[in-house]
Formats: sequence, C-alpha cells, structure tokens
Amino acid sequence: MEMDQGIMQKAEVLIEALPYIQRFNRKIIVVKYGGSAMVDEELKHHVIQDVVLLKLVGFKPIIVHGGGKEISRWVNKVGMEPHFVNGLRVTDGPTMEIAEMVLNKVNKSLVQLVNELGVKAVGISGKDGMMLKCRKKFSGGEDIGFVGEITEVNPKVIYDLLEKDFLPIICPIGFDEDFLSYNINADDAACAIARAVKAEKLAFLTDVEGVYRDFEDKGSLISEITVDEAQAFVDGGSLGGGMLPKLQSCIDAIQNGVNRVHILDGRISHCLLLEIFTNKGIGTAILRDGDERYYHPGQ
Repeated sequence: MEMDQGIMQKAEVLIEALPYIQRFNRKIIVVKYGGSAMVDEELKHHVIQDVVLLKLVGFKPIIVHGGGKEISRWVNKVGMEPHFVNGLRVTDGPTMEIAEMVLNKVNKSLVQLVNELGVKAVGISGKDGMMLKCRKKFSGGEDIGFVGEITEVNPKVIYDLLEKDFLPIICPIGFDEDFLSYNINADDAACAIARAVKAEKLAFLTDVEGVYRDFEDKGSLISEITVDEAQAFVDGGSLGGGMLPKLQSCIDAIQNGVNRVHILDGRISHCLLLEIFTNKGIGTAILRDGDERYYHPGQ
C-alpha cells in the first residue's frame, strides 16, 4: 500500500520529538518573549501556540515579556518628550506610570491569547507576591530614573501557579525597599526568574538567528557552545552590540543553576518547537561544560 510521503514525515517528526518530550516532562522552561515575535500578529500567535503545546506535552512553561516598543509608542501618544542618557531612555515618574500601564496591558493580551487556546494563564508582575525586589540601576554613574536592578527573587507565587496547573505570564515591574515601582530589563528579569526556579531551559526570542563566530559571515552560526567557550567569546570583544549583554546574562544563568540557554530567532515561525524538539535545532544553545551535546553533524 502506497503511503503518502507527507504523512510518513509527520510520524518521523513526532518520533524525533519523543526523547525530548520524555526528558523535559515536568521540567520548567522560561521563555523570554520580545522583539518582532511580539509585534507581528502571525508570529505572536505561533509563539503562543508553541508555548501552549509545551504545556500540553507536560512541560511547565513560564513566559517573561517586555514591551519597550509599545511603551515608546504610548509615551509619544500622550505627547511626552523622551529624555535619553547614554542611549537609554530615562524613566521618570510619569514615564514609569505609562510603562506599568502598558506592560500590564501587554501582559493581559498574552494571557487572553493563551486562554483562547484552552490553557489557563495567569498574568502577574514582579510586584505580585513580592516576587522581584530591586534597587535603582545607574548607567555609567548616571541616574536614569525608575529603572531597576533585581536584588532578590521570591518565586513562591510562581510555584503556586505551576502547582495548580496555570501558565504564569510575567511582566518585569519590580519594587524597592520603599515599595516604589521600577521598570526592569526583560532579559535580566527572565534570567533572574530562571535562576530562582532552577529552570531546565531558558529560551530568548530575539531578532537575530543566534550567535555567530563572525557576525559578517552568516555561515558561522554556532549551534552549540559551552559556558567556557561563550565566556572566551564575550571577553574577546568580537560580538555585535546587542548580543554581548545577552550572552553574558546567559552565562550567568547557567552558572546559577539553569541547565541550558537558547538564543532563538523569533522571526522564524515555531522557532521554539524547532529548537526544543529536533536534533539539530535552529538557534544557539549554551550548555554547561561537560554537558552532553545534542547535535552531532551528520545526524
């Protein structure tokens, strides 16, 4: 009997995914959601579909999101004049008010998308359950307003939600010892949360394909790299601008208990599924030294 080739390929894909499903069953995976994947409606739906699928096959996903572009849009919309120090937007009191409103709006829209796909999501900020305590972050000694640096993570509220089978969606607003609100860089928040819950995986959705040995050479994408190799890479100073702090954050996360960090191109539909459930993956995975590599050329 002639079998349709497409159907057989589907079976192969599912079989290839099986060991990964077994390995990560009941494990926590933190997804840092940002960039184009948050702006483009079709990509947004695909990311949410991916996360819902991870949840339904037994993972425990947590979404951490930013909303910088959306905050800028609203700051302009209300006619406020943004101020910059060292290339960073100064978050004064009125800007902080808008940032918190906008981030909560983005947060609930993501909750709604997950709910629509039949999985119960709960949206919280770092203020809920006193989760993200922070202090004022300075940029080169300059005051940039209500921008926070996380000093402490209390993950109890996250564990409570996971235990009751909810999918937590977290926006990076923290508080200081005087309970003032602070905007936190979403990458930093995702790393700190992944460390606090000892996540099995931390995946960053970005607008680049991954980490390149040579940024000019698109054929030099690194599929897997150990922490030591990544650190040498950061210290070598050959990285493109935005990738340096991201890679350093990834290294810190692994040194603090996260098992594996993935840098993915959020502009590729279903990039999360491709990275997690296939042998080759599509982005850059950063692993502990001595950790087994998944990808073996020719496999």
